[in-house]
Amino acid sequence: MLGRWLNRSGSRTEAPTGSYQNGNEHLIEVREVVKTYETAAGPFSALKSVDLQVDTAEFVAVIGKSGSGKSTLVNMIAGIDRPTSGQVFVGDAAVHTLSEGQLAEWRGRNVGVIFQFFQLLPTLTAIENVMLPMDFCNMYSPQERQERAMYLLEQVEMAQHAHKLPSAVSGGEQQRVAIARALANSPPIVLADEPTGNLDSKTAEGVLQLFERLVEQGKTILMVTHDKDLSERVMRTILLADGEIVDQVVNNRTLQPFVPMQPKEPDSA
Repeated sequence: MLGRWLNRSGSRTEAPTGSYQNGNEHLIEVREVVKTYETAAGPFSALKSVDLQVDTAEFVAVIGKSGSGKSTLVNMIAGIDRPTSGQVFVGDAAVHTLSEGQLAEWRGRNVGVIFQFFQLLPTLTAIENVMLPMDFCNMYSPQERQERAMYLLEQVEMAQHAHKLPSAVSGGEQQRVAIARALANSPPIVLADEPTGNLDSKTAEGVLQLFERLVEQGKTILMVTHDKDLSERVMRTILLADGEIVDQVVNNRTLQPFVPMQPKEPDSA
């Protein structure tokens, strides 16, 4: 049943043959991204020349201590924040070059974002929050939007609260609605910032199983988490420290050594 909904979007979920439009070989490519914020104490570098590649149908976790740059990295890929320098390519989009209007439309159709602090609209019910991305991008018929929203709420065990405002449900329940909203337009990419942080263990397990099914059906998921147990469920784990990727694990096997890609030196004459 879930697959029936996932494949109805016009978004592309399969990698094309060869390169994407901008020459990137991977679905997600972050190239030498630097993000510096001006603070009262002076410039603070949240990301320091980060390179990252993620392919179609990968389930990747980003782990690290608070302040390591995890959420900033997700925001760069989603186009929620812009790099100080460097490039971000997602499919055929050069995300770092898009205007705010272009970003909103592109993100609505291609990226489902699960925020750490929900960001549900307080004056809309749960089902209206889930329908909102469909309305914004003009996807599905009005009847299908309501049916799809209810189905997604069922997947996160929130159908019984469909007509309640966010203030009438708990934080964990709001997080489940936010997960359903992120899947509204069947995006090929899901970016999840601590998606299970406010959930009990049973519900968290259900969300992880849902993510695993999505990956099996061709979706790409990049998940920020503090939970090392969750990071063992993914295909690859990226470790961030002080704004830099310092290690990665594939299938619980550490890659030694981890060296970011460097440009080749020209042959000497």
